[in-house]
Amino acid sequence: MKIYLESFGCSASQASAEIMKASVERLGHELLVPDTADQAEVYICNSCTVKYTTEQKILYKIRIMGERNVEVIVSGCMPEVQLEDILHANPEAHILGVNAISRLGELLSLIYQRKRQELSGGDNFEIHSSEPIGFLNVPRERSNPNIHICQISQGCNFACSYCIVKHARGKLRSFSPDEIVEDIRSAVADGCREIWLTSQDDSQYGMDTGVKLPELLQMISEIPGDFKVRVGMMNPFSVLPILDDLVDAFDSDKIFKLLHLPIQSASHSVLKNMNRLHKMESVDTIITKFRSRFEDLSLFTDIIVGFCDETDADSQETIEWVRKYRPEKVNISRYSPRPHTKAFFFRNLDSRISVQRSHDLHKVCEQIKLGSKKAMIGWKGRAFVSKYTEMGDVLTRTDSYRPVVISGSNLKPGQYADVEIVSAKPGYFLGKLVEKKVNPDDP
Repeated sequence: MKIYLESFGCSASQASAEIMKASVERLGHELLVPDTADQAEVYICNSCTVKYTTEQKILYKIRIMGERNVEVIVSGCMPEVQLEDILHANPEAHILGVNAISRLGELLSLIYQRKRQELSGGDNFEIHSSEPIGFLNVPRERSNPNIHICQISQGCNFACSYCIVKHARGKLRSFSPDEIVEDIRSAVADGCREIWLTSQDDSQYGMDTGVKLPELLQMISEIPGDFKVRVGMMNPFSVLPILDDLVDAFDSDKIFKLLHLPIQSASHSVLKNMNRLHKMESVDTIITKFRSRFEDLSLFTDIIVGFCDETDADSQETIEWVRKYRPEKVNISRYSPRPHTKAFFFRNLDSRISVQRSHDLHKVCEQIKLGSKKAMIGWKGRAFVSKYTEMGDVLTRTDSYRPVVISGSNLKPGQYADVEIVSAKPGYFLGKLVEKKVNPDDP
C-alpha cells in the first residue's frame, strides 16, 4: 500500500514517527515522500493536542482524507483524550494508541486484508496498549541520519492545570537505563553524532524507579564514541531536588551546556492558577548554579501568555524576568483551553489581550536575541560538527549548542573544529575555521 505519514508536535512525537516509518518500510509498503499525500492509500496522522489550532488542522485533514476514500490512521496524543472528536470528523478513522506504536504493522495488516477482500466500510480498527512498548532499540527511519531522538520516559507525575498531555500519556513511566544506554550505543554505531533526550519532562526521569537523570547522564557519557547529548526540557520543580547532581552530570564533555527550563510565567499568582509547583526564587537558584559552573550556558524557556486571569502586572513581571535573565530562546504560546484540564473551566481573557501581550513579549525577546547575536560575532572556540546542511555545508554546535554554519570545509559529523563566528543570520551564525598558529620552534 502507498502510505503517507504526517507528524505533529514535540520531539517525542517525532521519535514515534521515525519508528512508525521504519515499520511501514519493513513490512514492504511504500512510504510516500513529503507533498505527495494525494497519492496515498493510507494516511497516518501522528497527532498532537497541545494547541487548539493544531487540533483543528488535524481534524480537518482526517476529514478531508476520509472524504477521498483514503484509509486514515490517527496515532499520538489525540486518540487518548479526543476520540469522540476524531470519530466525529471521520467515523471510519482507525486508531493507534499513543503507547502502541510498535503495533502499527498489526493495524496495517488488518487494513490490507480488508482491502484485498475488496470490502468497503465496516467498523474501524482500534489498537491500544496500557503500557508503552517499542520505543527503544527498534529500527528507525530518521529525519536526519546524524541525529538520534531517544525517548527516556512516558507520562508525567504532575498536573499543571492547563496541560492535556498528562491525560493523554498518563503517569510517569521511566524506561530502563540499560535499554536507554543500549539504544544510544546502537545509534552512535549507526553514525549518529547528536543525541536528543526527550520526554514530557526529562528531570522527572527515575522518580518512579530510583535511577535519576544525573546517574543516567553519567551512564550515557561513558558510552564510547564521538557524540554530544542535548538534554530536553526540564521543569523547575523537578530539577530542584536533583540540582547539584545534575550540574555535576552536565560537566561531562559529551553534554551540551543547554538548559531548557520552562517557567510559563514569572508571576506567582499565575503560577498558582497554573498549578506549577515552583517559585521564581527556585528558578533563580537553578539558573545561577548552572551559570556559575558553565559561563557560556545557553538558556531556553517556554512562556504561556494570556493565561486565565493574568493581569497587565502579571504580564509585565514576565517581561521583566526575560529582560533580567536574557534567555537565548523563548518559546511563546498564547493560552488556549484544552478539554479534560482544570483550566478548561476557568475564565478566559479576551483574545485581543493575549495577542497584544504575545506581541509585546516577542518584541522584547527579539531585542535580546539581536543583542546576544551581535555580542557573539568574533567569538572563537571549539565547536562540534553535528550534521550536513541542505546546501552541503556543515552545521557545527558550540558547547552551549549555538549553531554555527561552516562553508567550504572537509569537516564530518562527529569531529571537533576551532571556529570563529563572523556574522549572524536569524536562526544561526556563520563561521570560519580558525587556522592554528605554527610555532617556528617546532620541528
